[in-house]
Amino acid sequence: MSSFTDYLEDAVLNYVFRNVGTPTSTAVHLALFTSTPSDAGGGTEVSGSGYARQATAFDASSGGAITNTSAESFTATGGAFGDVVAIGIFDAATGGNMIAWDGITSATVADGDTITFPIGNIDISLT
Repeated sequence: MSSFTDYLEDAVLNYVFRNVGTPTSTAVHLALFTSTPSDAGGGTEVSGSGYARQATAFDASSGGAITNTSAESFTATGGAFGDVVAIGIFDAATGGNMIAWDGITSATVADGDTITFPIGNIDISLT
């Protein structure tokens, strides 16, 4: 992913340098955006037409990187998602905090279309 959010950057710095515990969640969730967020948040998350964030599993970190271990699919039903231009990772199925995001090649998702992120397609790394 291209960027950690300010929220996650602050949590990591406070954990490492101030011994302040970080909030945890039982799962992280993949989200789709029709306008690109930034490290501060924002962007326009897809809504309606059968859309819901997808719980996403990742392998163990190795060499400062992790990848998704299951394919994640979103199918538009009863309407279009529109032009999906970015993804985000959240710490909750709804609401919550965005922890990372990245722009993607724009994909137009019409009613009945499915957008899928194959196993190993979502890479997150610390460099």
